[in-house]
Amino acid sequence: MSQLALLGGEKVRRTPFSPWPQFTGTDGQRLLEVLESRNWGGFPFPNRLADEFGAKFAAHHGARYGCALANGTIAIVVALKAAGIRFGDEVIVPAYTWDGTATAVLDAGAVPVFADVDPDTYCLDLAAARAAITPRTRALLPVHLAMRFADMDGLVDIAAERDLLVIEDCAHMHGGRYRGRGAGSMGDLGCFSFQSSKLMTAGEGGAVITSRLEYFELVQTIVNSGRASVTDQFGKRVTGSNYRITEFQAALLVGQLERLEELGERRARNAASLSQALGAIPGVRPLPPQPALTREAIYCCVFQYRPAQPGVSRDLFAAALDAEGIPCDGRFYEPVYRSDLFRPTPEEYPQLKIGRDAPVDYGSFHCPVAERAAYEEALWLPQFLLLGGERDIEDIARAVEKVAANLDELSKADPALAGIKAMSRAERPGIEKKNY
Repeated sequence: MSQLALLGGEKVRRTPFSPWPQFTGTDGQRLLEVLESRNWGGFPFPNRLADEFGAKFAAHHGARYGCALANGTIAIVVALKAAGIRFGDEVIVPAYTWDGTATAVLDAGAVPVFADVDPDTYCLDLAAARAAITPRTRALLPVHLAMRFADMDGLVDIAAERDLLVIEDCAHMHGGRYRGRGAGSMGDLGCFSFQSSKLMTAGEGGAVITSRLEYFELVQTIVNSGRASVTDQFGKRVTGSNYRITEFQAALLVGQLERLEELGERRARNAASLSQALGAIPGVRPLPPQPALTREAIYCCVFQYRPAQPGVSRDLFAAALDAEGIPCDGRFYEPVYRSDLFRPTPEEYPQLKIGRDAPVDYGSFHCPVAERAAYEEALWLPQFLLLGGERDIEDIARAVEKVAANLDELSKADPALAGIKAMSRAERPGIEKKNY
């Protein structure tokens, strides 16, 4: 019988990992208080717990102002509008990210322009970003991905040289710090998600943080149906919508923020142990350390598949690891311009054609590092695998070593065994087995 569980052998891991999301009795008490108050919604705005959470969350990341809102995608839309992005403006986005980063740019009336990513961080590459700048460019939208920061020093320098805005997508980086500065505090605005798999969650939800009052006031106005901000020092009026967060979500997020550092330290400690173990296994490579990263935030632990000889696809390797009882994904993200969920047309988004000799053609984009990461190299382990103890880390490392040691046998397997790992995002079920 084969040693590999995918081919009929025994699994390395049979017990479940730590559950996610996590909560305490205090969370239940706070939810009950909201229930009994009958003040459940986002209005009056900002509601009590939403206001408390927004302020504390911003302060935790080194920003002056924070506004909780409906979700992370809307956070990007609102931040772009508050920063003054206009119809037809171009915004540079890393190719390797969740589709919502780019669709938010479209929904704000602007045009996403994709640039390649750094091979050691999978975050926006400085040279690629600089090369993508045109006279239409108004903003850089770096994504801090999985467990690494974009090079914020370099990107802020580029923005200063070219008079561009910097809006940080921090959906993966709750509590992270780069050279001592909090995620979302280094650009003009920072955007966060509290979707179910994130490091802080209320099921859904998002936040925008900034240290510029004029942006904060516009964020509040846009979120609250165009009403004046609570401070209204700048007196600006724009058309808004209802992007408010509920008090139930805010109640959960207050508790999530209280435990953020504790759980973050546990993930970081376990990730360091896992990276050390993976570094000794032929055919895989942990992401290199990032010296500028002064507090880790690990949404997923990402490592790279680099076999000495071809023959087993990354997707089949991920499926084999998953069969050993280690939740793992390979095609977690695709280059957005190739994603089945990214289908903008000039008819739906006229900013792609108005004022241009020809419509923007996303089929012409080619970002080789992002494509290699998406289809050949990156392996993603969800963050809840890192919330347990040493035994969990030992099991993960043993499973990776087992699969890597049996590539010859795996090369003879039916590629269809990769199953969901090789599916496009549009093909995947609406609700997946795994919590990521």
